[in-house]
Amino acid sequence: MELNINEEILLAYGFTLKTVKLQQIGSGHINRTYLLSTQHHKKFVLQQINTSVFKDPHAIANNVKAVADYLKIHHPNYLFPTPISTLTGKLMFHFEDDYWRLLPFVDDTTAYDTLSNPKQAYEAAKQFGKLSKLLNKFDTSLLKPTIPGFHDLAWRYEQFTFALSKADKHLKADAKQQIETALHHHYIVDYYKSFEHSKSFPNRVMHHDTKISNVLLNTVNFDGVCVIDLDTLMPGKFISDLGDMMRTYLCAFSENETDLNKINIRLEYFEATIKGYLSEMASILTDTEKELILFSGKYIIYMQALRFLTDYLNGNVYYPIAYPEQNLDRAKNQFKLLNELFENEKILQDIIEECL
Repeated sequence: MELNINEEILLAYGFTLKTVKLQQIGSGHINRTYLLSTQHHKKFVLQQINTSVFKDPHAIANNVKAVADYLKIHHPNYLFPTPISTLTGKLMFHFEDDYWRLLPFVDDTTAYDTLSNPKQAYEAAKQFGKLSKLLNKFDTSLLKPTIPGFHDLAWRYEQFTFALSKADKHLKADAKQQIETALHHHYIVDYYKSFEHSKSFPNRVMHHDTKISNVLLNTVNFDGVCVIDLDTLMPGKFISDLGDMMRTYLCAFSENETDLNKINIRLEYFEATIKGYLSEMASILTDTEKELILFSGKYIIYMQALRFLTDYLNGNVYYPIAYPEQNLDRAKNQFKLLNELFENEKILQDIIEECL
């Protein structure tokens, strides 16, 4: 694959096209990411920020710097990979309409796309929990939302109902069952609103995108090393991180699986995720937060189902699709996963109680 990287971007960091080798890496759908290798065998990660998704790249850079400065003072031994400044001291390089950043490469680690061992779930959950724990006393008001409303379920539900009111009748007919399911579970929104502003449900520094590929694990033994992809590092509730782990760690198949019989919860991965997260977070979570551990999965999975269904009703304008009904199939997939949480609620709650 030909890599179309303008040399001005490399020059901003002291490199040229002749002195480095570039290889596109990563499975993310948002930012373009490259492995940059120098003649002296040093490695870096060069990344273009997707400004269609992240409208204010400076908010990302400022958030990461504020957290990095705090960690450097209070937890200097914690590995927190942050962008390397340009030769002129800037946090990013602005070229034409794009923003670029250069990050250190962490040796002997792997960012996995899928989970194949419960230890991976444990270590990943532990790393995400550790970051939030270390930032427990950080002033979240210093951070700016990089995607406003990203995990605002009430807003996502409003988007769904608006799309429903405007949708083509044929789309609504095809999605009839999923629409009914979405409306039926509206009580999840109401339940969240009932404690949203409670003092016992504080804002914390959350990663907001805790899929397995956003944490580096040791290549040999899967030990957790550090968290990466900090674009959505911003104030939020603990349910954002733990809920997203449940959504992406518990089932062996992704939201693109159309055989709903395969959408089941792997109890050993659930237990590993909860144990890993609570190994760091149990000491700082409030009683209210502890009561909402299982709800976090319901919250995030329901929200993702709504987002897929909304996009389908809108004519597939946001998520990339391979066929017209894919977002509807994704919604079916997520509603099945949500139902799995309800059907296994007692078993899952018992596991949580044992881990607390």
